[in-house]
Amino acid sequence: MQSGMGRELGGAPYEGDVAKGHDMTTVGEADHKFERVKAKLKARLGAEVYSSWFGRMKLAEASKGVVRISVPTAFLRSWINGHYLDQIVELWKEEDAEILRVEIIVRTAARQSRAADAEATAQQRRPVSRQAQTALASTMANNGTNNGKTERMPAQRPGPVETEFRQNVLGSPLDPRYTFSSFVEGPSNRVAFAAARAVAESQSSAVRFNPLFLHATVGLGKTHLLQAIAAESLRQNPRSRVVYLTAEYFMWRFATAIRDNNALTLKEQLRDIDLLIIDDMQFLQGKSIQHEFCHLINMLLDSAKQVVVAADRPPAELESLEPRVRSRLNGGVALEMSTPDLSMRLSMLQQRLAAAKAEDASIEVADDVLEHVARTVTGSGRELEGAFNQLLFRQTFEPQITVDRIDEILGHIYRSGEPKRVRIEDIQRIVARHYNVSKTELLSNRRTRTIVKPRQVAMYLSKVMTPRSLPEIGRRFGGRDHTTVLHAVRKIEGLSDNDNTLAQELELLRRLINDQA
Repeated sequence: MQSGMGRELGGAPYEGDVAKGHDMTTVGEADHKFERVKAKLKARLGAEVYSSWFGRMKLAEASKGVVRISVPTAFLRSWINGHYLDQIVELWKEEDAEILRVEIIVRTAARQSRAADAEATAQQRRPVSRQAQTALASTMANNGTNNGKTERMPAQRPGPVETEFRQNVLGSPLDPRYTFSSFVEGPSNRVAFAAARAVAESQSSAVRFNPLFLHATVGLGKTHLLQAIAAESLRQNPRSRVVYLTAEYFMWRFATAIRDNNALTLKEQLRDIDLLIIDDMQFLQGKSIQHEFCHLINMLLDSAKQVVVAADRPPAELESLEPRVRSRLNGGVALEMSTPDLSMRLSMLQQRLAAAKAEDASIEVADDVLEHVARTVTGSGRELEGAFNQLLFRQTFEPQITVDRIDEILGHIYRSGEPKRVRIEDIQRIVARHYNVSKTELLSNRRTRTIVKPRQVAMYLSKVMTPRSLPEIGRRFGGRDHTTVLHAVRKIEGLSDNDNTLAQELELLRRLINDQA
């Protein structure tokens, strides 16, 4: 029985693909059935599992009673036969009750060569979708079939479709806007920025930053800096194996791999990388997942491979993590990124305006308007971008927008004139970190000098920065009486009047709380 060339996912039928014979279905019928089977399979298994195992599946032959589907490697054939063949047969029988069996075959070199020609023709007839650039693409490109290991995917020269498939195997996509050149550097992030560049450029000093841990509250540029590290590393060395993942995606990949009995393959992919970047570490949950993560970073660090992690708080405050994971993260360098100052905020707005003008030269925003927004929106860079987008939108029907209209238009973002809502828990966390004590100690009954002062400062700030009553503050500080809180407030007020250093500390803490709460 002759066998024709396979058809790629979504590709146009290729004349002569299906073997000729009186018992064969027509090309169009086979294609339509194959597309419906794939759609059902994707709906049943989910997009990620489908793309991992069936992304390069082609219909090689469809005869009366027999369907042959081709895959590029023996490993894929073995895996699909062992885990998914029954489901594929079931779905084919729903389309054609006369199907007796479905066979998974490995494409021969000759067949792949002919299929490549057909795919090239098909690519000319359909637009290439935008490829989501992801750092793992380089990893998979270098895996290959070295040392005869058939478990790994072959390092064939990919066409656009295969490249896109490979880029979505594991890594989270990179945003092309997030580069070092577009990152606004300033006093609040200069040290973190320098460390990130050193890691990305593989300088000899970078070994001191391993693991590099960046922490900041939301919207202060952690993700921008992490993705810039990945992008610059690949630009410096396109053959380097770089993986950028969010913690949630890391958890999902491992959970899926364990469910599908494919954890060893995933571990093998991660073992060979040069740079691992994990974002939003605070979301890493589950004892088994954390065990795998700890094992992974231990293996990478012991092999002198670089690890970069980011979270919304320092490693010691990630209570949801296992102690050994926190300990390993504490073994490197932890750097904080704080809120941008006025000049940084103005630079961000000017950069955003330049980008908008590049797309539409008619856009104009007055300098005094930009400066007013920079002075007024003092939160995160994300809030600043939201304010700028509001301005652009309003300009479509208010071309001559003035500073007088800014507060009204952007009131929902920064609520001009209203105090920022601060929680007592935020005050306790920031004060404890500032004085290098734990929150547990702050709420305890210990009366040592190193604990009493931070506790009284936190009570004072809770009174002046929140609308809470003295009894409520006392309850939040370990069930203390309201008179204890009143004593603390009066004492700190009295000391700050005569102690310049304490007054400066209080002002610094107020700024930190307003910025980070």
